[in-house]
Amino acid sequence: MARVEVVEVESSSQLRKFINYPNRLYRGDPYYVAPLTSERKEFFDRHKNPFYRKASVKLYLAMRDGDVVGRIATCINYTHNEYHEEQVGFFGFFDCPDDYEIGSTLLKVAMIELKRAGMEKMRGPMNFSTNHECGFLVEGFDLPPAVMMTYNRPYLPKLAEKFGLKKVMDLLGYIITKEDPIPERIQNVVDKLAQRSRVKLRTLRMSEFDQEVDRINYIYNQAWQYNWGFVPMDRQEFDYTANNLRQIVDPDLVFIAEHEGQPVGFSLALPDINHALIHLKGRLFPLGLLKLLWHTKIKNKVKGIRMITFGVIPQFQKRGIDSVMYVATYKRAVAKGYDYAELSWMLETNELMVRAAEQMGGKLFKKYRIVELPL
Repeated sequence: MARVEVVEVESSSQLRKFINYPNRLYRGDPYYVAPLTSERKEFFDRHKNPFYRKASVKLYLAMRDGDVVGRIATCINYTHNEYHEEQVGFFGFFDCPDDYEIGSTLLKVAMIELKRAGMEKMRGPMNFSTNHECGFLVEGFDLPPAVMMTYNRPYLPKLAEKFGLKKVMDLLGYIITKEDPIPERIQNVVDKLAQRSRVKLRTLRMSEFDQEVDRINYIYNQAWQYNWGFVPMDRQEFDYTANNLRQIVDPDLVFIAEHEGQPVGFSLALPDINHALIHLKGRLFPLGLLKLLWHTKIKNKVKGIRMITFGVIPQFQKRGIDSVMYVATYKRAVAKGYDYAELSWMLETNELMVRAAEQMGGKLFKKYRIVELPL
């Protein structure tokens, strides 16, 4: 068998192969959701995605006998390294078959590239940071991923572990269904917390979208500033993300907490659009748009939501405001006809949020893993 050769992506045709490779790898897998090709092209466009202003990214393809047999990316995120005062290089977009030669060759190329650039650790998978998709799926392989969550087969994290990458953090996913109503005891506690904190909740005002994004960006960078792996987002990058989410956001599921008229917290939940995207195979055209409308509007296939973030600025934390937003989101989702909510992801070390999720009826059903290797 021919040896594996790794080449850097330098042309548009190579980028197309990089984007499309997972669709080949996971063909026939009932749980794989292909991202929209048009969205991925824009994400990897250095002129359109502001993330690249503060990062150095390289994409690689593994080739054997002229065929693509794997892919990986390296990323030096200067914002992360400056913020956390460390020299960490990241790998991401790592996909290959259950073949150690291919996987280890890709990881070795990533390791050499990051070490050459002066990095002291290699961490991942990050696509490209904690503000994007991250982590190997290590538990919960019997369901498709929720919107903006990763998917892989069980062999991939085992292959990385064999290479020498060790767990540095697990990310947890909980699920709560409409058959698991908020316990009355918890509801009473939350009502008292809402009254005591003197915080009022309102939903997202789409008519003031730009101003709302500005408020949420401020809260976001304040609320998570001490969290493991957090990377602040400047207004340009936050705008880019917000405008992408605008296409699928349900303003009734986005809450802003205000104290005396000033925003102090926000929560974001999205309809799990992957229930529709799984039928498109990555293509909106020529028939994809019709399929999307069919599975979202006509057949109403989107039956769940993903609760993504609950953030409160530091001076208002530990007052239960996140629990107030959690309960409000759950009740609103049930009222709108959704069957379940996925809470993902949570740091395994975030005992406060983990305990709150479990007290409110959440059940651990997925686990994702970040791994690391000293260089």
